[in-house]
Amino acid sequence: LRQELEIQKNELEEKLHFASLEKIFIQNRIYREIEECETWEAVIETIDRELKKYVVGPSEKPKPSDKRIHLLRDVTEDDIVRLTEIKIKRISKFNSFKADEIIAKLEEGLTEVKHHLAHLTEYAIDYFQRLLDKYGKGKERRTLITEFDNIERTEVVANNAKLYVNMADGFLGTGLKKDEFVQDCSDIDDIIVFRRDGVMKVVKIGDKVFVGKDIIHIAVWKKNDERTTYNMAYVDAKSGRTYVKRFNVTAITRDKEYQLGSDAKGSKMLYFTANPNGESEVVTVTLSPGSTAKIKVFDYDFAELAIKGRTSQGNILTRYPVKQIRQKEVGKSTIGAQKLWFDDITGRLNTQERGRLLGEFDTGDSIFVLYTDGSYEVTDTDVQQRFEMKEILQICKFDPDVVVSAVHFDGHKGWTMVKRFRIETNKLKERYPYVTDHPKSKLLFASLKENPRIKYTLKVKGKPMTGELDLGEFMDVKGWKAVGNKLSDQMLSGVKELDSDPRSKEQEATRQASLFGEEAPQPEKKAPAPKKAAPEPAEKKTYKTGDTIEFD
Repeated sequence: LRQELEIQKNELEEKLHFASLEKIFIQNRIYREIEECETWEAVIETIDRELKKYVVGPSEKPKPSDKRIHLLRDVTEDDIVRLTEIKIKRISKFNSFKADEIIAKLEEGLTEVKHHLAHLTEYAIDYFQRLLDKYGKGKERRTLITEFDNIERTEVVANNAKLYVNMADGFLGTGLKKDEFVQDCSDIDDIIVFRRDGVMKVVKIGDKVFVGKDIIHIAVWKKNDERTTYNMAYVDAKSGRTYVKRFNVTAITRDKEYQLGSDAKGSKMLYFTANPNGESEVVTVTLSPGSTAKIKVFDYDFAELAIKGRTSQGNILTRYPVKQIRQKEVGKSTIGAQKLWFDDITGRLNTQERGRLLGEFDTGDSIFVLYTDGSYEVTDTDVQQRFEMKEILQICKFDPDVVVSAVHFDGHKGWTMVKRFRIETNKLKERYPYVTDHPKSKLLFASLKENPRIKYTLKVKGKPMTGELDLGEFMDVKGWKAVGNKLSDQMLSGVKELDSDPRSKEQEATRQASLFGEEAPQPEKKAPAPKKAAPEPAEKKTYKTGDTIEFD
């Protein structure tokens, strides 16, 4: 507190010092004395000389009869420079009475601060009492102190731009709206391009950027991306051989051109693919008809090739001239499925184990989302996308065999309906509504379990009535556009899910295990009951007439 008061005291003294100088400078028209000065040094000397007629500093020893104004400190050259910066407008509107009021308030404030410094204990008590009155009872802290993860700005920035490209002319940018659309992006993204001559380049996105003609691939580039794998075949013009290679691009120097193949003149890229999850592929290679090779058409599997750095030469595919290379089939990922988590707080997918594990995702796998408004969406595994948590009912790994069981109110008919359907749509990143478009239509319940059981409540003649229903037994699976079967001729007041039967739990466990790439749990088998020992054959007896015979 003492330090704060000392700072406040110094600030008030400085304000009071300059306010006094400004008043004297304007009121006594000292600014007129510098009209005949020809140099800056002459201006400073003139103002300093004139001020000494009206003020006296602590370093001087004035006589008792001296009526000059006593300043708190001596006048410095910086003070004089500040006086020369006073604008004419301020001088013309100067009010002596108002200036005296400002000086009086500054002196009053300075006196108060000096009093607090002299009585620091009492001031400290009053200070904390004010804090209690302002932030005490009834004004408790509502914010939560927690730890924050490191945030990369490229991970949180929204896709606020669109990337376009002119492959032939070699231009890319957000302003080429008449050219080919590539993908959504942000205005801070880096763009990676590959050219026919085997050159790779990463540039900052812009309105229009030239990267070289004959572009064969373009995409948004992410630093330290070890999963995106590029499969490439190129011909070395010097040796005539065709090479194949697989590589990642994890780090680069922006705007630098990298030669991925041979730098010999005439070398070119024959085949190129970008695989976001390290997928392998089988290609069919057709050699030139005039080559001396016995087998002119053969297949090559990129899975046999190790992923190396972009500077590696690669492996020899053939020593003969190649006519064409075309893709035959896409294989699975050679680097394994990727685990994805969903963060319920931020609504984002991630690979850093934040939130709930959705499963292991391989090539072709996707995300399934059920929304509270009665729609669903199948989307890809791009970790850049973000979901609104208040809109999500359920999110999971997509299973083509999953059945959606829903209870909804149809506003057109005024009935509560039950529907069960499988996903028949193929388009990604598009929401499909499965309830009617009436303003009063509403989703009441939805589940992805095999045979969900619900407990519902409705009012009959003003009295609440409850019932239980097995949705799997109530109706069969139909198309996703079907309205469903009628459950009630009014809207239910409540729907609650009940525990499923043991068979459904076993089926659900099997389905979940398949999504995570695990072996399905096997139901416990009861040990067979021990067989009763067969009765030993009875000894042969001789029966007489009238004897009683007992049968088992």
